[in-house]
Amino acid sequence: MPSARDRVLDAYETLLIEHGGAAITLDAVVAAAGVSKGGLLYHFASKEALAAGLLDRLRERSAADAEAIRSAPDGAVAYYVRTSAPGGASPGGLTRTYLAVLRLADSTAAGKAVRDALARVDADGYAALLDELHDPVLAWLAQLVGDGLYLRTLTGTPLPPDLGVDDLLDRMRQYVPRQA
Repeated sequence: MPSARDRVLDAYETLLIEHGGAAITLDAVVAAAGVSKGGLLYHFASKEALAAGLLDRLRERSAADAEAIRSAPDGAVAYYVRTSAPGGASPGGLTRTYLAVLRLADSTAAGKAVRDALARVDADGYAALLDELHDPVLAWLAQLVGDGLYLRTLTGTPLPPDLGVDDLLDRMRQYVPRQA
């Protein structure tokens, strides 16, 4: 069973995704998390602390995902592209947390911290791809392909008819060989 802190962050993510940052109150988070107001305040003394906790969660999940990219049996590029595509969300909740943080970016008070956290996620993925590819341009190209697929995942946009991630990876392997 998730801890009270995790239940609060899970509820906060859900509210951000469904309603955006402007509509969220601490009372709404309490109700959604099924914790007392005191329980919420024990972990997060304010909305700012709650947002900071979500950004910490994003950084933690990003670091774990970067390690998964590095150790993926099929290689970093295949992992990055597959988990970026619709239906291939990264294990560990990174996709959901990322989407919630994007919704948090609407808040001007949290804007810089959100941009910094998103930049860290981007840097983690790029570094993991670079570890395999050893070429900054190829690592960036692989990341851009994954980012395009990720945008489709976040917006619910389907892949083109009769094409799938394996087709994309097969073609990419012609240009981005996996390094041993």
